[in-house]
Amino acid sequence: MPILKINDREVHIQELNKAAAETVILVHGMFSNLSVYYFSIAPILATQFHVVLYDLKSHGMSEKTLHGYDLNSMTDDLLALMEALNLKKVHLGGYSFGGLIALKMATRFPERIKKLAVIEAPDPSDEKARGIIDEYSREFLEHYVENFTDTTKVKMGKRQMEKNHRMYEYLFYQTSIKQDMINEQDFFGAGGLTRVPHETFLLYGWFSNCLDAGKLLNKKIKNSRLLAIEGDHNIPIQHPQQVADELLIFFKQP
Repeated sequence: MPILKINDREVHIQELNKAAAETVILVHGMFSNLSVYYFSIAPILATQFHVVLYDLKSHGMSEKTLHGYDLNSMTDDLLALMEALNLKKVHLGGYSFGGLIALKMATRFPERIKKLAVIEAPDPSDEKARGIIDEYSREFLEHYVENFTDTTKVKMGKRQMEKNHRMYEYLFYQTSIKQDMINEQDFFGAGGLTRVPHETFLLYGWFSNCLDAGKLLNKKIKNSRLLAIEGDHNIPIQHPQQVADELLIFFKQP
């Protein structure tokens, strides 16, 4: 289990195809972990790229902490991870809250990003979209278990299921993650997104209550393209092959 010390905390990472010339970092969402990519999306991208996955603080096998889930802190962690891995410039993709981290990274450290892919990032000012946080822990677990069984032909054990539920309950009820998300409610309106210089791919589900956020980002980010596919907020779990193929095409284009 690869563990790095990042900003004085242990961070669980996984790397695929280290020998590739270019790197893609994928950031997962709230109440999730790097496995949302690991079983399907990451291996497809790794046919062409060095792929780096990591568990956000208090998620998966990374160290727990009560505070520091604001976007500045989360991007400080990502930058420190890049420094630890000696990665000067990467393609960056993020899903849900991870999409917000990716967007913030592009505004704070644009020189470290090549291309930007944003999957189902919510507008923090949209109370309906923020409601995903309440639903996501349950929905993700249900979709993940189904996907895990389909791809590995092994049912997740009761102990693992209980471990995941404990992680979600800790994050939701004990940490500052919900309040930190609410405190970011001005992120889309602050003006920084209009200065994002990167080629940006926005990928959303047709039936997601975050689709309006994707349309807003498409207007704000000059060099962006929006694609809506079948599904809702959980498209990486519902359609991992399509998501992976679309990301691969985007990152490979010169």
